[in-house]
Amino acid sequence: MLRTIDLRGRALTPTELLAAVPRAGAARDEALATAARIVADVAARGEDALREQASRFDGVDGHAIRVPQHHLDEALASLDPDVRAALDEAISRVRRASAAQVPAAVVTELGPGARVEQRWRPVQRVGVYVPGGKAVYPSSVVMNVVPAQVAGVAEVALASPPQQDHGGRIHPVILAAARLLNVNEVYAMGGAGAIGAYAHGIPSLDLAPVDVISGPGNNFVALAKRVVAGMVGTDSEAGATEILIVADDTADAGLVAADLISQAEHDEQAAAVLVTPSAELADAVAAEVDRRSAITRHRARVAQALTGPQSAIVLVDDVEAATRFSNAYAPEHLELHLAEPRVDDFVNAGAVFVGDHSPVSLGDYLAGSNHVLPTGGQARYASGLSASTFLRPQQVIAYDRGALEAVREGIVALAEAEALPAHGEAVTARFADPSPA
Repeated sequence: MLRTIDLRGRALTPTELLAAVPRAGAARDEALATAARIVADVAARGEDALREQASRFDGVDGHAIRVPQHHLDEALASLDPDVRAALDEAISRVRRASAAQVPAAVVTELGPGARVEQRWRPVQRVGVYVPGGKAVYPSSVVMNVVPAQVAGVAEVALASPPQQDHGGRIHPVILAAARLLNVNEVYAMGGAGAIGAYAHGIPSLDLAPVDVISGPGNNFVALAKRVVAGMVGTDSEAGATEILIVADDTADAGLVAADLISQAEHDEQAAAVLVTPSAELADAVAAEVDRRSAITRHRARVAQALTGPQSAIVLVDDVEAATRFSNAYAPEHLELHLAEPRVDDFVNAGAVFVGDHSPVSLGDYLAGSNHVLPTGGQARYASGLSASTFLRPQQVIAYDRGALEAVREGIVALAEAEALPAHGEAVTARFADPSPA
């Protein structure tokens, strides 16, 4: 089922490595164009566009886009106790881990009376997106809302697609998770249209534009964020999921196969990649993938993901070559099944899972880490969702007269060098003799 890419015996340059990485590039290009059209439609026609999109994509008409409070209360009242206990534990763990991501204010004294303070200010308003198409993601409610609350965001809105099976309501477990976190501004809208609504606002729904949009989704959701970037802040483009497993001959083929399949069940465009120097392990994993994928519940979806251009088994000469390949790929999720995992060598990854007992599923739910992570190679320069996503560094400068006088000549010299003499004059004016009455 999984194709094999054999890179053994080849000394690849960084450019050649990037070209060898399996990606579904055409699908993302097409999604970007579609997302741009959907966002533009919402910007132009507001609620009417959202309703037409709900009818077309979700099979829902006439639903309450702005979710009434009693929907949230009813969902929480009917929540399975075991699921509630798991959500409570996830909330606790993510809250504790997110608290460690909030930097403390720092004051630098540059001289007598010369003070610069670095402090972190939360944005005022955030719109979080929770997918709701092929699966149900109350865990994504936790992963988005908790870091925003920890950061001190005053207003958190939540959007998720309306469900035909639930009379046009958002899935009740998602509503219950929102209610657990006291999120009461909730919208039944999905896909790229929801991202457009957050960016532009929908007056008829009392939906004000947000400052930051966060949350995972399919490629259309991820690329809609690119469309509105610059108008609002966004987290990384957390699109169709991907897992890269780096393994040597000590790895358990059954566990590797199970973890590849666990991510492939998300979406037909999900990427599942194994890179290994062991041909024997590659063969064993391929056989296990075939066996396990044939009996899993979402086997049709899994099969499509595993046979797509974005999934593969990659053979390399050694672990060092596997490390170079991983850093070129820059995966959303990286698992290391190695006798001697050198975690510091793997510099490009959204999250790193080390050893047999740290599967990606752990991070999806109860590790305490965040599962909203950059995809499509963005881990080379972007980070996963955290409290810092919703914080802005702000500098506060306070100099007294003596401290300004100490740097007056330097300011004037630089202002003259830049042909901006009024900059220097703004300083020297503070030391001029008072004008006679």
